[in-house]
Amino acid sequence: MAKQFSSKRMQREARTVEVMIRRYCRDKHGSGQGELCDQCQELLDYAYLRLTHCPFQDGKTTCGKCPVHCYKPGMRQEIQEVMRYVGPKMVLTNPLMALSHALDGLRRKPVKRRSSAA
Repeated sequence: MAKQFSSKRMQREARTVEVMIRRYCRDKHGSGQGELCDQCQELLDYAYLRLTHCPFQDGKTTCGKCPVHCYKPGMRQEIQEVMRYVGPKMVLTNPLMALSHALDGLRRKPVKRRSSAA
């Protein structure tokens, strides 16, 4: 993974999304092992960017259950398609990663912090 994230929790989230996008690209776009097509590379870069700017960081639930939808609509639709396709397969191909992701999804929705403007 090219990016460094603030915590093990965020590193795990980034690794999970990377594995999912790579699997999707290999199955749907015919990319080779370790390669991504331009569209999937753009989606991965965007996902990393959104994770680095997540206001909740360690306290976040999975992105799908987050109260703040920070993906722009087109990218959100793309990542949802990836998740729908790869998610069920993760139980067999990456069971520990799938379990960790499922447990992260059980976290409480984070509360948005209010700025202290008077």
